[in-house]
Parts: sequence; C-alpha cells; structure tokens
Amino acid sequence: MASSSLPFTSLHLQFVSPNTKSSTTRLSSRRIRASVSEKPPVPAPAVAVPAKGETKLPLKKIPGNYGVPIVGPFKDRLDYFYNQGRDEFFKSKIQKYNSTVFRTNMPPGPFISQDPKVVALLDGKSFPVLFDVTKVEKKDLFTGTYMPSTDLTGGYRILSYLDPSEPKHARLKQLLFFLLKSRRDHVIPEFQASYSELFETLEKEVAEKGKSSFQTANDQAGFNFLCRAFFGSNPPDTKLGTDGPSLISKWVLFQLGPVLKLGLPKYVEELLIHTFPLPPALVKKDYQRLYDFFYESSGSIQDEAEKLSISREEACHNLLFATCFNSFGGMKIFFPNMLKWIGRAGVKLHNRLATEIRSAIRSNGGKLTMAAMEQMPLMKSVVYEALRIEPPVPLQYGRAKKDIVIESHDAVFQVKQGEMLFGFQPFATKDPKIFERAEEFVGERFMGEEGEKLLKHVIWSNGPETQQPTLGNKQCAGKDFVVLMSRLLVVELFRRYDSFDIEVGKSALGAAVTVTSLKRASF
Repeated sequence: MASSSLPFTSLHLQFVSPNTKSSTTRLSSRRIRASVSEKPPVPAPAVAVPAKGETKLPLKKIPGNYGVPIVGPFKDRLDYFYNQGRDEFFKSKIQKYNSTVFRTNMPPGPFISQDPKVVALLDGKSFPVLFDVTKVEKKDLFTGTYMPSTDLTGGYRILSYLDPSEPKHARLKQLLFFLLKSRRDHVIPEFQASYSELFETLEKEVAEKGKSSFQTANDQAGFNFLCRAFFGSNPPDTKLGTDGPSLISKWVLFQLGPVLKLGLPKYVEELLIHTFPLPPALVKKDYQRLYDFFYESSGSIQDEAEKLSISREEACHNLLFATCFNSFGGMKIFFPNMLKWIGRAGVKLHNRLATEIRSAIRSNGGKLTMAAMEQMPLMKSVVYEALRIEPPVPLQYGRAKKDIVIESHDAVFQVKQGEMLFGFQPFATKDPKIFERAEEFVGERFMGEEGEKLLKHVIWSNGPETQQPTLGNKQCAGKDFVVLMSRLLVVELFRRYDSFDIEVGKSALGAAVTVTSLKRASF
C-alpha cells in the first residue's frame, strides 16, 4: 500500500480495457489506477547475469533441515509462536546457517497442514521470485501451507486462491477492476464522511475518558466507508446494522486462526486453533448475514459478473471476500500500524505534515482533490514508508513450477520443482543492503530522485510499487486503492490536528493503538 514532489499527475482509479495499451509514463508521474493489460509484463529474472567486472556468486546447497516428521514441525511451531517469537525465529536461523535462504517448517504444521516444509527467502534480493508467475504457482497458497475450508466462502475457491493460469482468475480479477472503476468518484467523499464520524468519536471519548481505542472506531468507520464507496449502501441502515466488523473478525479467525497468536495460554491456544481447524458450521449463520447484505447491495456489479460468465452467487462471495477480508482486513491491520509509526515519529514530523497538507488544500480552493494530494510529497512518502517498514501482509508463498535458481546477496541456490517457497516480507523490506537505516521509520525516505528509485523495493502488494496489477499476475487488484485510502487517512488526520499522542499495545493482527490526546489545528 518519486521525484522531489512525488507527483502522481493523474491519480484516478482508472480502468484500462484489455485491448488498450497504456502509454508509457515516467515513474514520477505514475497514476493510481486499476490497470488491465493484454499480456502480463515480463518479470525480471530471478537470477541476474553478472555484469563485466562483477563477482560471480557461489552456488551453495540450501542450508537447514525439517527435522523428524511431526516432531520437527511441532518444535518449529512452538519456537515460532512462543519460545522465540516470529522475528527471533527467523533471525536465529539466519545466524545459525549464515544465510538468508534456508529450509524450515512453517506453521501451522500438524495436523492442519499436510506439508509444512518451505524454503525461506529472507532478503530483498531473493524475495521477488515470489512475484514471478512463470516460475512459481500460487494455487491455494493465499494463507500458506494450508487452505481454509471452502465452506467458509460459500463452497467457492475465491480469487485470492486462484493461480493466474486458471481461467476464472482473469474473469474474477476483471470484475474487481470494474468495481474500482465504476465507483471511483465515491471514494474521497465517502472516506471523508466515514472518517469524520471516526474523529468525532475519538474526540468525544478522549474528552470524557482521557483515551479512546482507535481500533474500535476504525473498524466501524472502515467497514461503513467500503460499503458506501463500493456499493452505495450504508450498513447501519440495513438489517446488518453495526454488526459487520464483529462478524468479519469472527469469520476471519476461522480462516487465519492456525497462523495467529491470540494470547491464550500456550497449550489451550495450541489445541484450540493451531492443531485442528475450527468447524466452519460455527460461523455459518454469521457468514450468511454478511452474504445477504452484499447480495442485496451489489446488484449492478453482479450484472457485470454475468456478462463475464460469472454466476451472481460466485460474484457475491468474491465481492464479500474482497471487501471484508482483503480491504477491511487490510485497513484493520495497516491503519493502526501506520498511526503507530507516525505517532512515534513525533511532533516535528507532525508539524511538517500539517503544514504541507493544509497548504496544498488551501492552494486548491480549500477542497481536498487529487490535484491537492499531488502537492503533498512528504505525506506520500510517509505512507510508502509505513507500507515498507510494516507491510500489512507479511507472509507470502509460491510453489516452484520447475527447477529454478534463486540468488541472494551472498550466494546462488537451486530449488527443485514442487518445492514451496516462503518469504517473510518485513525482512525483505528492511534489508540493510537495500535501505539505509532500514529498521528506522524515515518519513522522507521516498522523496527526491534517489528516494523514487527505492519504490521498486516497496512490495506489500505482492509486487513492486512501480508495477501495476494485471489479469496475468497476482499483484493486489486494489493496490492503488489501498495507497489512496492510506493517504486520505493521513490527510484527514492532519487537516484537523496539529499533533496527537498514543499508547501502543499488541493485538493478534498488529498494533493496538489508544489515542490519549488530539491537539486541534491551530493554523
């Protein structure tokens, strides 16, 4: 989720026909759009041919092992969740093997995952092979080494689980492109309306109680915004009421529980969610309520689906998943994380953002427009930096379609056909051989010509920020929509406030942010 001004000269959610060739633009004038091209772009090779004078990297055997069946995966799972924790689990193996590429097991393991064995890619050079659909297959790998029951999605394999080689992939992704295009004019006004309600709630609770949970307010505002912007439907005015966020959270738990840490006692959590899948029947009624709401709200999109030879029922299940799991889930994770990093950056950055944002809006007639956001280079860079330092989807997988060679900074490795590749994105996007001060949040990192060059290493969307989603790749269909939403949050925040203070805790899906003060705009 650029040049000195990080300009995006045409920040429209634009749909491009599969028969239309997009004009070539400079990186500094990329457009926010849902692009569809006739053929997927030719990806960069996984292994670069050394230029004249460069040192050829040694070919090495992939270090690491999987241990004894059942015992090895179980031990790795305990280390990953409890004994070491996720980040230390990976760091310790990098140190042990002196390599950012190694063999290991990934949760959940027994008895949910039939095969937990992976080749881990933990640097910014080896990681991008996961985007190359000529080399890796993405079928049923969205959640990793296991796939949740399709009973949780109406009996359908949803777009996220399809490989681009499957016929339905292109049709379903094109439907999402249509959704983005047809509702693009509603994004800014509906975001402003929904998040004005959020800020009013935060202000009221801070005044009355001295603090306010950003998560609670963000969940309701985010869900309302998505439904209003995408479908023209306001959930509180329907039978769904304000229950949407809680129903989604429960439904998502049944899908992601095997790879989450909820904070329960270790062996209770192990038995409850890490060893056996939760029965989908327990959320069947909750899911039906969500489905009924989306079916009633998305008639025009379902009409378009039928033109693409997609049944209305399958279209609705995919629209629900794209809205509730992909979009709402992303906002639920990323917005608190971004607020955490901006809050910790301090008053100096806050003042710079407030000054830049308000000045740009004033120079555009006092109205927030795409043109106004073109003039906010620091704001844009801050959003990219938040996406870099803590990407909302940290784990990514791909299965080798053939024997391939993968290159890290230090060596070359051979991977056999059928082996599972796994990437932990925060290690790739905090690679010190790519980014200076890689572990620090540097708000202006992507400003200027040199900063612009680094955008290709911002890969939160299952692809480089400098590339666009197409029918033939697995890059997030709403990539630029997510960036736009994130920018709007920062803009609306600093239109209203000079600065803010927060307390940060932990949650199963990221940071738990509590707002403790909001300093109203003074200039």
